[in-house]
Amino acid sequence: MSEITHHSQIWSHRTTRGRLALWAGWLALVALFVWCWQIMTADTIWFFVLDAPAQAVDIGSRMMPPRWSYLSELWAPLWDTINIATLGTLGGVIMAVPVAFMAARNTSPSPTFLRPVALFIIVASRSINSLIWALLLVAIIGPGLLAGIVAIALRSIGFIGKLLYEAIEETDAGQIEAIEATGASGLQVLSYGIVPQIVPTFWGITVFRWDINIRESTILGLVGAGGIGLKLQASLNTLAWSQVTVILLLILATVVLSEWVSARMRHAII
Repeated sequence: MSEITHHSQIWSHRTTRGRLALWAGWLALVALFVWCWQIMTADTIWFFVLDAPAQAVDIGSRMMPPRWSYLSELWAPLWDTINIATLGTLGGVIMAVPVAFMAARNTSPSPTFLRPVALFIIVASRSINSLIWALLLVAIIGPGLLAGIVAIALRSIGFIGKLLYEAIEETDAGQIEAIEATGASGLQVLSYGIVPQIVPTFWGITVFRWDINIRESTILGLVGAGGIGLKLQASLNTLAWSQVTVILLLILATVVLSEWVSARMRHAII
């Protein structure tokens, strides 16, 4: 009998070429990181970086104890901040709803023209931070609460519009077809087939965006758009660190409270 020799091949997760390509990719990534790091730190004064811990300790010591008597001057700016967030969210919702219906494939009246326009509005709104919107609006309409409200509204269009048009596209087609089979008009299909399906999602998105806007509106005063940010900017300019502590703690408490309210409202709605 002839002896049969079996040669078993050792299994490998990747081929030799694949391993070389993987290592080459990691090497390229490390080289890119080093190059970007050199560009970003070209003008860095490392003496100040090394001295940063000592400076942080020094500022921290000046921030304590907080000047609690300053709290009485912050309630009105805080109320302005909440109004900026609330009215800005309301304005964003009013503008985002029609944009969302124009952007959704199943409700857009003109998929070839209006839908690309609506998608561009959503992308443009989401691409520009609310602080940048506020800078532009302060230059256009002047400093004050109105600039902050409009900035929050313009920023909210993209967020609300994107999530809402995705919810519209995900509606159950069976319910819509059943209403269409009764001979309902397009407006009736919209009112009884699509809107009831997206109402819980709509309110959840709105409350979530309001919670985000509370956080964003606290810093708009740094560029002159009103709210508690104005007090923060003034305290920083005068190096009143004990007042800065009170402002930061108040902002933190407001954000935590808005998060709790937002979570309870979303739970009740959804």
